[in-house]
Amino acid sequence: MTSLTRGEAIERGRLIAVRSYAIELDLTEPDTFTSRTVVEFACSSPGAASFAEVKGAQAVRVTLNGREAPVADGRVALAGLAAENRLEAEFTARYSPSGEGILRFTDPEDGETYLYGQAPLDDAPRMFVCFDQPDLKAPMTLTVLAPAQWTVRANAPVATRTGGRWAFEPTPPLSTYLFSFVAGPWHVREREHDGIPLALLCRRSLAAGLDADADELFAATAAAFDRYHELFGVRYPFAKYDQAFVPEFSGGAVENPALVNYREEFLFRAGATDSDRHRRFVVMAHEMAHMWFGNLVTLRWWDDVWLNEAFAEIMGWRVAAETGRHPSAAADFAIWRERWGLLADERPSTHPVAPEGVSDTAVAFQNFDGISYAKGAAALRQLSIALGDEVFLEGLREYFSAYRFANADLSDFLAVIGSAAGRDLTGWAELWLRSTGANTLRAVPSRGEPGLRIEQSGRPLRPHHLTVAMFASDGSVTREPCAIDGPGALVPGVTAAAGTVVLLNAGDETYAKVRFDPFSRAALAAVLPGLDDSLARAVIWAAVTDAVRDGEIPPSELLSLLVAALPAERQEGVFDEVLAFARDALARRGLIPFAPLAEVCAAALSAAAPGSGRQLATARALATVARRAGAARVARRRRGHPGRPVDRRRPALVAAAAPGRPG
Repeated sequence: MTSLTRGEAIERGRLIAVRSYAIELDLTEPDTFTSRTVVEFACSSPGAASFAEVKGAQAVRVTLNGREAPVADGRVALAGLAAENRLEAEFTARYSPSGEGILRFTDPEDGETYLYGQAPLDDAPRMFVCFDQPDLKAPMTLTVLAPAQWTVRANAPVATRTGGRWAFEPTPPLSTYLFSFVAGPWHVREREHDGIPLALLCRRSLAAGLDADADELFAATAAAFDRYHELFGVRYPFAKYDQAFVPEFSGGAVENPALVNYREEFLFRAGATDSDRHRRFVVMAHEMAHMWFGNLVTLRWWDDVWLNEAFAEIMGWRVAAETGRHPSAAADFAIWRERWGLLADERPSTHPVAPEGVSDTAVAFQNFDGISYAKGAAALRQLSIALGDEVFLEGLREYFSAYRFANADLSDFLAVIGSAAGRDLTGWAELWLRSTGANTLRAVPSRGEPGLRIEQSGRPLRPHHLTVAMFASDGSVTREPCAIDGPGALVPGVTAAAGTVVLLNAGDETYAKVRFDPFSRAALAAVLPGLDDSLARAVIWAAVTDAVRDGEIPPSELLSLLVAALPAERQEGVFDEVLAFARDALARRGLIPFAPLAEVCAAALSAAAPGSGRQLATARALATVARRAGAARVARRRRGHPGRPVDRRRPALVAAAAPGRPG
């Protein structure tokens, strides 16, 4: 099947205006479904030709204004268009085993059947004949025929239900890739918040897990709505908000309007750590942000998919922190997500945040990565800091108003934000969005100058607005704002000295590699364990592990810092990510031993409160290193080498955590 090209989408978008979709899905057969669609659309050049899409269909029949329309290679040929047109289509198709289009799942626990359909990026034609490009938005009216005992949910509320026939209200104008429904004997919990009907859905066999978490999930949803309404000044634009935990979902979540789907693993059937719950809320807040950025205002073409994801990424983490649902969200982002972006940016496959070469839909799939999400989010945050947060938010509110239920691209976004700021953002975008790689910011003791010098390297040199902090061993802290726009800058009021850690980008305001001056590097082991600022600790750990990866700090030095400071790390996400780096990048390659890592985990476990998420997290961490540490000790004894001394008080704890777990 031919992938839609950008050129084809531009031409079709110029020619076609879709008035409405009426879609009927018959789900009553066990192996196949039947799709019937009526599309009303206008043509700006009567007599012209165009096409619609259909995929994976059998027995396709399509008529245009009462005439048969031929179908070949996934396209419906539409010749001799009138000013106003009616396309009628019917086909049957098999359910998908992989989630492309409509997935059918039989629950092995109770034999019940569940279906769900979702369309990103180009799977809508597997469910109904359509004009499948994001800038041809139209209202959709869905009818579903299903077994009478099933529950069906979609992008709009139910208008009427008669037995197994579910008729839904028309949606606001939507892109085809946002179409979604779920059908089956779902377990449903419902509430309302601020006039918005809320629902949670899962398989019946998972009902106990959903019921146990329902209060937390509803409270988290309500908190996110309240904060987004405050930030955006625009009410949630859809009629309800369902969240479904669906089986065999290969992604994490997808932002279908009014019906968000999550993978079932977000319902914790076993114990959950604090970090598990914190990160689940970040995903929830991320998907909710898309209701405004992506669903209310939709990208014009797939080259701006990064803008959708980067915006939802940064807002999800922000709202997680500001609602108190994840107090250390900024630290988690710095050590986990931002590092994902930096790693992707160092590979040969790196690309600009805002690529210009998205020639077709197939190419767009390649850009769902750490650059589009994490680096893009960091770039948007840096922009908001440079302009001022209130100015940035004012621009967003205007953007949502100007393009409500319409489409926009990066130039539109920058024009609106730039207008709010009174600035032309073209140059900023060229440096931050159209280039690749990360800058390195290095602290250098000044020579005869009052303050600390920061040197910037990498190409291109970008403007950075950040905080420089000085953490002394006596607990005192000095913070200075700093702006860099070129190869270097001098920061008055901060000096590199023995016993003090000078940290660039202490608030993680910008996207850059950070390097320490010699005094700071020597003081890390003394200062880091007692540092109260979780974000500063995360930035330090991220900088140290990155320097180890780049060969600027030896693994043995990182190991000494781990032993000194990691057992005291209070933020689960930071502990987990640092340990994972030491285990996977270093110990498994023989660059450091496993035994000290096991001792670090055991020390953290012994300090954790009984029954806490922290205790579970450190026990899991211990299990990942304990077996390897034990095997290494056995091997050394067989060689007659005593190895590193081991705390003999902990073998029972290590044994209890390790059985059956891979090392």
